[in-house]
Amino acid sequence: MKVNLEKQSWFNRLFTNLNYKYKLVIMNESTFDEKLSFRISRMLVFIVYGVVTVFSIATTILIIYLTPLKEFIPGYASVDRVKQVHINRMKIDSLEHEIRQRDLYLDNFRSRILLGQDLDENDSLVLQKNESIDYENLVVIPSHEDSLLREEWENIPDYDLSYNNLSQGHSKISQFFFMAPIHGIISAGFNQKQKHFGVDILGKKGDPVKACLDGMVFFSTWTYDFGYVIAVQHSDDIISIYKHNSTLLKKDGDLVSAGDPIAIIGNTGEKSTGPHLHFEIWYKLNPVNPTQFISFD
Repeated sequence: MKVNLEKQSWFNRLFTNLNYKYKLVIMNESTFDEKLSFRISRMLVFIVYGVVTVFSIATTILIIYLTPLKEFIPGYASVDRVKQVHINRMKIDSLEHEIRQRDLYLDNFRSRILLGQDLDENDSLVLQKNESIDYENLVVIPSHEDSLLREEWENIPDYDLSYNNLSQGHSKISQFFFMAPIHGIISAGFNQKQKHFGVDILGKKGDPVKACLDGMVFFSTWTYDFGYVIAVQHSDDIISIYKHNSTLLKKDGDLVSAGDPIAIIGNTGEKSTGPHLHFEIWYKLNPVNPTQFISFD
């Protein structure tokens, strides 16, 4: 009980005598002259202490927030790192979009060209419309530049813009040096009207089939009509296809260089009539005559 009274007495003295005035005097020890004096109270001491504490805390926070010192705080990233994260995020989004477009392009090519399947509007491989846009009532107002371009285009004389004409030296494909996948006699040539989109080359049993350009294998499997088929994606939307092989040496996703063996010539598939290689070149989803770029002799 005595301890509680002493604690209570100390508490009372501390907070009930806040307004008591005290005089702080600085004197000369030798002459006892008063040099400086202050009148203070406990309340004033608390106020000054509180103000100094708040000011110190605020100053520390501002220094940390406005200076690079904040980078030393665990878990706090620097401005450059945050900026780089945003840049990387944008790059990743762009890459994901490009990959989706590439996969869609290759899947469409597999289904339409290699497997002969038809795609309808409900197919997952068809590009989906943006449901937020009313395409039927969409009004497009041409700009002044667009009108000038249309007028200029309409005044241009008619030219032969068919793909066969473009492939005769007016496109980027003519700039590539193609290697012959095999050397031999061409038993059946390119005939687009008869839907023979490549050339049939006779070869010896066991001859390796080589890639005509650098690229990446995106189709390597067995098909009923064409047997073992392998297709390679090259740069500038060029695709080469090798059909009726006896063995495939590469799988999907493999990178190949021009001249690398990718298959063994064979006689597989329902549409094969003997050991040979059916070889096709496609440019921007259009078939071209391989003999325009490659000598198979």
